[in-house]
Amino acid sequence: MALPIFSLQDDPGPNLIELLNKMGLTPSVQSWSSTLDVPHGTTCVAIKYSGGVVIAGDRRATRANYIANRDMEKVVQTDQFSAVAISGSVGPAVDMIKLFALQLEHYEKMDGRLLSLEGKANFLASMVKANLPAAMQGFVVDPLFAGFDTHDNAGRIWTYDATGARYEQNEFGVIGSGSTLAGTVIKVNWKSDLTVDDSITLACRALWEAADGDSATGGADMLRGIYPIVATVEADGWKKISDDRLQSIYNSFDEELKSR
Repeated sequence: MALPIFSLQDDPGPNLIELLNKMGLTPSVQSWSSTLDVPHGTTCVAIKYSGGVVIAGDRRATRANYIANRDMEKVVQTDQFSAVAISGSVGPAVDMIKLFALQLEHYEKMDGRLLSLEGKANFLASMVKANLPAAMQGFVVDPLFAGFDTHDNAGRIWTYDATGARYEQNEFGVIGSGSTLAGTVIKVNWKSDLTVDDSITLACRALWEAADGDSATGGADMLRGIYPIVATVEADGWKKISDDRLQSIYNSFDEELKSR
């Protein structure tokens, strides 16, 4: 493929999506059909604390009443200071987040600096809006965006709807089929002075309770050693929580339940 050359008026600049559009390399969502039985269902949460934000998601993908996948990774690092958790139709959601992460990398290389956290949230909103024709056919993508704002030195969280509208959450955000259950747990226990350890435990508890009441949300699988993806985003960047630490947290939940 020859190197594309654009006129000054048509130059897409650091916008990778616009570059792909001008080269005719973006897929058409109009070809998708709502009769396809695609994996979906999840619960993902994000919680703000004094030093940043924790983001977590279960690992189960369902197809109707079947478990399509037990160890899907729904929480994805998109750059050093941001992450996205996905819910909705798995295929379009995974493609969207991969393209989103690639766009952020492309912008950094072309512009020589990271896009602001607000700019990332806005750009993700435009991608969700572009998916609206597919969403109207049943292929909804519902992301949860969280990151650390280096300008404000604070964690920030955004949720979206299918039309691309974005909503910044002041305390926590939840998405997915078990969001009502998880959100209730967090709402009851959230405090402005949460520590990072408290936030990690609270996120795990929210997913644990959601899995207990929502069949599309996977709980911690002790037998297979499959635990939710949990990560923090702070001033020094993204950090994934180890399975050993998550095992200890979920073991404490089991012991608590047995003692009741």
